[in-house]
Amino acid sequence: MLEIGTVVDGKYKILSKVGQGGMSVVYLALNERANKTWAIKEVRKDGVQDFATIKQRVIAEIDILKGLNHKYLPGIIDILDDDGTFIIVMDYIEGRPLDGVLQENLREKGLPIAAEDVISWGIQLCEVLRYLHTRETPIIYRDMKPSNVMLKPDGKISLIDFGTARIFKEGNSDDTTCLGTPGYAAPEQYGGNGQSGPRSDIYCLGATLHHLVTGRNPAATPFHFPPITQCRPALLEETPRELRNALLGLEIIIEKCTRYKEEERYQNCAQLQYALEHPEELGFPYRKKLKRKLLAFMV
Repeated sequence: MLEIGTVVDGKYKILSKVGQGGMSVVYLALNERANKTWAIKEVRKDGVQDFATIKQRVIAEIDILKGLNHKYLPGIIDILDDDGTFIIVMDYIEGRPLDGVLQENLREKGLPIAAEDVISWGIQLCEVLRYLHTRETPIIYRDMKPSNVMLKPDGKISLIDFGTARIFKEGNSDDTTCLGTPGYAAPEQYGGNGQSGPRSDIYCLGATLHHLVTGRNPAATPFHFPPITQCRPALLEETPRELRNALLGLEIIIEKCTRYKEEERYQNCAQLQYALEHPEELGFPYRKKLKRKLLAFMV
């Protein structure tokens, strides 16, 4: 591991350790000449059984990220490679992962995330998934979950960790490798159900929104997402009257995102984003009121 105070490549001074995963450590570093902070991700050979495979995955992640430019994605700045370690210098994303935000809410308020916040984050995530899916060579993220979404101080999000992302290959019947997080991953990511595609990311996003608004971790019962008002019986009464249509609309949106069959979900992120931007149009009271108006007009 890198020592605090070490200067990497003559310019990146390690300030602190900010995270650690199964195969890497992430540090906050300062480029003293530019007076700018960066994140440094270190993958070390020491103690890693299959370093070559892990390094290959990291390189694949870099290859995907370095060709992207979006406000909700981190940028790759530098890559340093030697025999014992592999280092990636990237944008430092200040903020907290959404799973941390959720746990804090549950601990301090006894409640998950408010529906209006979940809808706002869902719209932003739709934007970045739509960007990925509409590249000349579409990119499927495959691992949407609260811990892979950072909430920045300005309320905006950033999507991190492209370790399981893949290039969509037209004509493939299945993924080469089945990757994803149980509970969030779509059925087709487990193999034998076709190649993962944009609708797989829509499923993962629906599972993520369900977790955030209910506090119910989907890993316990994969492919099973009870209506959010069933998971939180008092939610409708606790929600201000003017927001209830949006809440019921969100319930309908999540249900459609997480359907087992791909063809029954939203077919692209543009459709899903529109629904999240106008959830009140899906709420039952709204549709009932619209129906009454239509009947009155016909009479």
